[in-house]
Amino acid sequence: MPMLIDPIDQIARQKQRDVLYVVFDDPDHHDFGAEFDWKNCKNRQQVIAWFNEQAIQYQPCFQVWSNGLLQCSYRGQLYINVPFETDNDLYKKLEAYFENTDGSMKNPEITFCYLPLEIAMKNAHHDKEGYWDNW
Repeated sequence: MPMLIDPIDQIARQKQRDVLYVVFDDPDHHDFGAEFDWKNCKNRQQVIAWFNEQAIQYQPCFQVWSNGLLQCSYRGQLYINVPFETDNDLYKKLEAYFENTDGSMKNPEITFCYLPLEIAMKNAHHDKEGYWDNW
């Protein structure tokens, strides 16, 4: 089934705040262009189940797009609808779930990411009407 998936930087601009997301690695396919079976990725399924248990909202997202159209397949990335605020209870749960106390990832095949709005704004021109019509 076709899906319309927004890049994480566009989501940040829509929310007008820093955003969090997770990226899943396939240890058998380290090539960025290699096929990744995200639908059957056990790590992704476990994360989604945990999000649902915790009532954490999420949605599929792409990585940050650079200028021009980046052609790559979706690799299972998920935007997490929780503000990046270290005193936020849901953020604390996310941090404890994904990270060790030293900040390293508990599972090296899952990366918990943060995108500042300031960086996302560098691509604000992508949101202008007609931008993608020229590609």
